Amino acid sequence: MRRGPIARRSALPLLAAGLVSFPLAAGLVSFPLAAQQVADTAFAPRIAAPAYAGNGPVVLLDEAHNNFHTLDGRYLVFGKVLRLDGYQVRPSRTAFSAGALAGARVLVIANALHASNAGGKWELPTPSAFTSAEIAAVRDWVQGGGSLLLVADHMPFPGAAGALAAAFGIHMRNGFAYDSTRKVSKFTFTRRSGRLASHPLTDGRSAAERIDSVVAFTGQAFTVDAPGRALMTLAPGTTVLEPRVAWQFDDQTPSESGAGLLQGAVVAFGSGRVAVFGEAAMFSAQVTGAQRSPMGMNDPVAPQNAQFLLNVMHWLTGLIPLDK
Repeated sequence: MRRGPIARRSALPLLAAGLVSFPLAAGLVSFPLAAQQVADTAFAPRIAAPAYAGNGPVVLLDEAHNNFHTLDGRYLVFGKVLRLDGYQVRPSRTAFSAGALAGARVLVIANALHASNAGGKWELPTPSAFTSAEIAAVRDWVQGGGSLLLVADHMPFPGAAGALAAAFGIHMRNGFAYDSTRKVSKFTFTRRSGRLASHPLTDGRSAAERIDSVVAFTGQAFTVDAPGRALMTLAPGTTVLEPRVAWQFDDQTPSESGAGLLQGAVVAFGSGRVAVFGEAAMFSAQVTGAQRSPMGMNDPVAPQNAQFLLNVMHWLTGLIPLDK
């Protein structure tokens, strides 16, 4: 078990009414959060050549499973970016079934939760957000040619999405990713370091779409079975902390090495495609706290995150080849 101080961060706090806790001396101290992150409504990247003119593919964003990110909330800019690229983005507010998914090209699930963990109850246990019938429906839909973008951030979201992810050979850790000091949880993945893979998705359709750097804001870690391909690999020294209650850490918090674990991957599944990411803010544009600090695609340290999101969608909709 590793030991070390944990510094509070603002990148995905509990709800404003909740508490965040971390060690001080020998005990835990809790602090109420003064503010939570909200969408940066002013952010809108310029897309010189939208991928689709007129009515592009239909993208459904799940809002039926106590989702922390919705189109009128923290994923408002996610929807804005996709619409600027020509996609038809709609909320999905019913249980997953063959009928509910019919007509959609891409299903996006971001930070779903079981009802028992909704409303800020971010603690163990974290049951699946989806019934076995829903998981089977999504699996069959992807196998038949649909595309899934599955995003599950730090605990408790991996616990809620774990059973669905496992249906595609993805195995999530229900924890928090930090660096070796247990103080830094903003990760930059670059080609130069080898932590961002060279892949048709990161290469894009032209030199203008090539991705050399992607930034994630805490998140979890996972593995993927073959033939899945890693996109974003955590560095040596990374630690995955697995508390019983989100944001409550002490010297006894269980942990494991995160070295070589993933925060981004793609999977070819039957006739369909799956892209999975262990961090949600990277595809958002939010501001946090009284200083309205940027987080996500609007953060100056993440200038390629918006294009990376577009590349992910282009890969999911077949504009980018499956693999090399």
